[in-house]
Amino acid sequence: MARTPATKPMRFAILAADTVVFTVRDGELLVRLITIERPPFFVNAQGLPGGLLDPKEEAEHAAHRHVERKAHLAASKLYTEQLYTFSRVNRDPRGRVVAVAYLALVPWEKLSPWEQKDTHDTVWCPVKNAPKLAYDHDEILSLALSRLRSRITYTTVLAKVMPKEFTLTELLTAYEIIVGTTLDKRNFRKKIFKLKIVAPATGKRSGGRFRPAQLFHFVSNEVMGIEIL
Repeated sequence: MARTPATKPMRFAILAADTVVFTVRDGELLVRLITIERPPFFVNAQGLPGGLLDPKEEAEHAAHRHVERKAHLAASKLYTEQLYTFSRVNRDPRGRVVAVAYLALVPWEKLSPWEQKDTHDTVWCPVKNAPKLAYDHDEILSLALSRLRSRITYTTVLAKVMPKEFTLTELLTAYEIIVGTTLDKRNFRKKIFKLKIVAPATGKRSGGRFRPAQLFHFVSNEVMGIEIL
């Protein structure tokens, strides 16, 4: 009797979802990092909030679940958009894992005191001071930052990290810290007013030696495509 050839076991990639959560506080762009405590990362390793998908779960739902459980942030407060799919064969030393990455934004003032604080397993880290991250999370963070820098030049997505009301100086500062360059203050204000994407709020911000500054708000909650910079 002829022998049936042995069938080789099939090997499949596992799907994961990782999220880069940005916010702006005191003139700094921050990213939410979590502690990674699993092989081969044990001592003081940090990374982005993420993890594997459940079999019947969509990638975005998994991203939200891991953000809530591991980064201790309410996913409902975040503006989220898909970033990229990372599929390099050796990106995870534990095995073949393909990650769908997401870019998320949230205003600092929208976070609760618990969400704002650092804990033993989560931290808000200035992007400029980010340590070397676990897995390929350095690459994911770098791409997310590049995407954000690009998006704020032709959309109003910056509104998703700004407080409800802000001065034009605070808006200018947010653009500058994300883009990484100094902008001409007068030209910036002229462009913002011409585009009509912000409107005066009822109050003013006082403090210091200067006269109270007019507060503004974005006229729409929708992310609009428009040339800003």
